Amino acid sequence: MIGEFSPGLILILGALLVPLLRGRLRAIYMLALPVAAFAHLTTLPHGDLGIIELSGVSLTTLRVDKLSLLFSYVFLVAALICVIYSLHLRDTVQHVAALIYAGSAMGAIFAGDLVTLFIYWEAIAIASVFLIWASRTEDSYRSGMRYLIIQVGSGVLLLAGVLIHYRQTGSLAFGALGLDTPGGLLIFLAFGIKSAFPVLHAWLPDAYPRGTPTGTVFLSAFTTKVAIYALARSFAGTDILIPIGTVMAAFPIFYAVIENDLRRVLAYSLNNQLGFMVVGIGLGTDLALNGAVAHAFADILFKGLLFMSMGAVLFRVGTIKGSELGGLYKSMPWTTGFCIVGAASISAFPLFSGFVTKSMIMTAAMEEGYFWIWIVLLFASAGVFHHAGIKIPYFAFFAHDSGKRCQEAPLNMLVAMAVAAALCIGIGSFPDFFYTLLPFETGYRPYTLDHVVAQVQLLFLSALAFTLLMRTGIYPPELRSVNIDAEWFYRRAGRSLADGARMAAENGWKSVTHGIGRTISVVIAYVQRHHGPEGLLARPWPAGTMALWTTLMLGACLILFYL
Repeated sequence: MIGEFSPGLILILGALLVPLLRGRLRAIYMLALPVAAFAHLTTLPHGDLGIIELSGVSLTTLRVDKLSLLFSYVFLVAALICVIYSLHLRDTVQHVAALIYAGSAMGAIFAGDLVTLFIYWEAIAIASVFLIWASRTEDSYRSGMRYLIIQVGSGVLLLAGVLIHYRQTGSLAFGALGLDTPGGLLIFLAFGIKSAFPVLHAWLPDAYPRGTPTGTVFLSAFTTKVAIYALARSFAGTDILIPIGTVMAAFPIFYAVIENDLRRVLAYSLNNQLGFMVVGIGLGTDLALNGAVAHAFADILFKGLLFMSMGAVLFRVGTIKGSELGGLYKSMPWTTGFCIVGAASISAFPLFSGFVTKSMIMTAAMEEGYFWIWIVLLFASAGVFHHAGIKIPYFAFFAHDSGKRCQEAPLNMLVAMAVAAALCIGIGSFPDFFYTLLPFETGYRPYTLDHVVAQVQLLFLSALAFTLLMRTGIYPPELRSVNIDAEWFYRRAGRSLADGARMAAENGWKSVTHGIGRTISVVIAYVQRHHGPEGLLARPWPAGTMALWTTLMLGACLILFYL
């Protein structure tokens, strides 16, 4: 049917007309694209749609169910908020790249087969890198190149896994897979790179903080959440995800605490929150999967809100280093308030979104008997409050007065932050409607007395610990520094490999040119020996000798003719 196409195509194709528009007309048009995509979404029935027959292979370009719909709702809301946040820009490249990026993410979650997923998977990588390069600095260019190599590498692994899987099973369906085949293992690894698994995660804190103030907000919403969706769709209940997610939730805390770049702090915090989602997917129960996808939904909003507040600070002040900020609540009171809402949401304060989503994952872990996993997640929750709930607003807007005075964020930025803050509070305060959007019916109730009291106690003790560490001088101060992460190893190894390849190429070229030179010299000497002035063929031959050779050649011709 004509209407059976992905809502993401509205954003992708619509982005191509953006360069033709200017001023207010461009702003209205960009705002209309997510609205039009949502209107189209409401007309789609559940099921496999948009089926294309290609060379005997059936591709399902549009699969509509509760899981894909949940992510599509939040992706469209995020796209609308991000467009509002970026309306002050006059950078056509950023606008076009951002809309194609968001549309590709939408296309990926509606993909019903692995080939369609791969196409959008690569489109996400290519479109998103322009949001990093748009900073137009040497650091952003280099970081963008590293980001692109890793993201395209993920796509190569995905394609290899798809081909192997198809050869072994004859199926391209984007559904439940396993790790018992090489194809499934490669696909799992491809998803793991985009999900920022441990050791594979360093692209995230390397690239996201180098994006533009608006581009980083887009980046925080889509790439990793598409990967979480893919894991939930294909590897729910895979046990190895539980320890992987637990490590993801715990180790970024230590980096975030010592990091001076506040957007880099948020990048590590994003990695931390992804860990909770991966644990939920690994547990695989209805409650755990509900918690994983619900937390992905909430994280897009509150993490986007935090990135927006820091982007506004960077836009107005020109720096995002904690050591250079402080006292900005006097100049940017609205931004300060919105940042606090985001901090409360990610810290899982009651009445905020994180409280009603993260708790499902932790409850599922306890119900399944993973006590020590639950302990680590509890520690990670306290750490989140330290580095995102307290550190971000404290060092950006309070702490010591840096003496910097600036204007409040532009109106469009404030409106975008207000919408995200309202959704964070609305989901946390009235979760019942939100729960109806989740894939499974669980009857979970977050506002029980024991849960509220336990969470308030955890937050109070975490705040007390932060205060004591600050008062005693033990808490790491905000200093100019470079923190080494896992990327150092593969960047160092990559540089060594590149240097080795360059030297090998140079030596090989020298050997080739030397060999060619020697061959040419031998040929010249041979020709010189036979055809030179003193050569054998240059000497005058007697007439009798010439007659003899002529007779022999004629004789040979006659023999060949008769044969």
